[in-house]
Amino acid sequence: MNRYSIYVVDDDPAIRTGLIMSLEGTYQVRAFASGEDAIAETKEDPPDLMLLDVGLPGKDGIQVLSEVRALVPEIVVLMITGHNDVSTAVSAMRRGAHDYILKPIQMETLEITIHNALETIRLRKEVQALQEKHLIENVPFFIGESDAVQDVMEFISMVAKSATTPVMILGETGTGKELIARAIHHRSPNFRGPLITVNCAAIPKDLIESELFGYEKGAFTGARAQGKKGLIQEAENGTLFLDEVGDLSLEAQAKLLRFLEGGEFYRVGGTEKLRVQTRVISATNKDIDDLVDKGKFRDDLFYRLGVVRMRVPSLNERPEDMLPLAKHFLLEFNRQFGKHFTGISPETEKALRDHRWRGNVRELKNLIERGVLAGKGPELAPKDLGLETGTKATPSQLEAPGTEFPPIPAEGIDFPSLQRSFERFYIEEAFRMADGNESKAARLLKINHHTFRYHRKKLRDD
Repeated sequence: MNRYSIYVVDDDPAIRTGLIMSLEGTYQVRAFASGEDAIAETKEDPPDLMLLDVGLPGKDGIQVLSEVRALVPEIVVLMITGHNDVSTAVSAMRRGAHDYILKPIQMETLEITIHNALETIRLRKEVQALQEKHLIENVPFFIGESDAVQDVMEFISMVAKSATTPVMILGETGTGKELIARAIHHRSPNFRGPLITVNCAAIPKDLIESELFGYEKGAFTGARAQGKKGLIQEAENGTLFLDEVGDLSLEAQAKLLRFLEGGEFYRVGGTEKLRVQTRVISATNKDIDDLVDKGKFRDDLFYRLGVVRMRVPSLNERPEDMLPLAKHFLLEFNRQFGKHFTGISPETEKALRDHRWRGNVRELKNLIERGVLAGKGPELAPKDLGLETGTKATPSQLEAPGTEFPPIPAEGIDFPSLQRSFERFYIEEAFRMADGNESKAARLLKINHHTFRYHRKKLRDD
């Protein structure tokens, strides 16, 4: 592997010479006495890292920082400053500098700072290599090297060649079914058209028909005076993605089937037959074969929607992809939160490998987001992710949560807030115990699935 390259930019010849002697055995080092020379060389051969003095003659360090980052946005810059210029160095960090070093330079401190900065570069390059290998141009992508991910990518490439063939995507919650639908759309001949996503489980049964097919003015009480175009019509010459299609009522299934068979439909309250050309992709986390066997999903609709079907593997089924994904999310949230985590500690990697991913990739992403936001670094530690104890809830914990409560506050108790807290606890705990399956969670709480979904959404929106 090639050594990292470092540019030293300082007008003090003693500092340039000292840094070259200290670093050249480990890194490829070049030194410049002026910012102008460093900028000119950066245009031709950009370094991985630049040690940049704040108080340069001519263009000062802040100006040089702005110009080299405009040339090479990914360059890592460490500012060199005296105690009197710390405020300037902090200002430079706001403009994109990675960190700063105080004069007189302590080589041990400098080496640690450089190492941590270069670990950030290594992490970025590692993720970029994975992205380049699996990237689908301008659309969401899957990261990983497992055979399962390769199968997903091949499936996307195959079905994207058609503009009309219906596709059904099966898999657990959080596996990326919607990402696959988006990837298929953007690689298909329909990519210039709209991608309309419909969460079938989130629309009340009595509204699903008017939402999908639209309605004419005066079609029912509360209808818009001018009528409404349905989501199917909104997806004309594009893709209609029916998420959680297993939650559709039998009545809605029948009407959807009629549209799929001929591409024709009527708006609610309408007499004019409308025709729309759109590609339908559906997805569900339910056992669709079981629903068909029990008569809860029409077999003719199942075969019509699932002309081509694919089951997306869970994260537990492709453990070799977990760490590449974690590193990708680490880099993403480093940028989002302005953090500088250099990597994931060996203890954290072990904790991640040992964890059972009930929420799949979505759970992993949320966990890394929490760790980057709350952690101090330089590496992600198990405690940052809440993986220290490895404790798991049991059914008895759901039935009887702990009985130790905080003391009654002097101003009294806000009972509506208290009630929401208990609701949130039971709903989220049931959801976790049900491995992210809302139907199972509803059964644990002995309530209707749609009631569970309604309350969970309402509590999350509060």
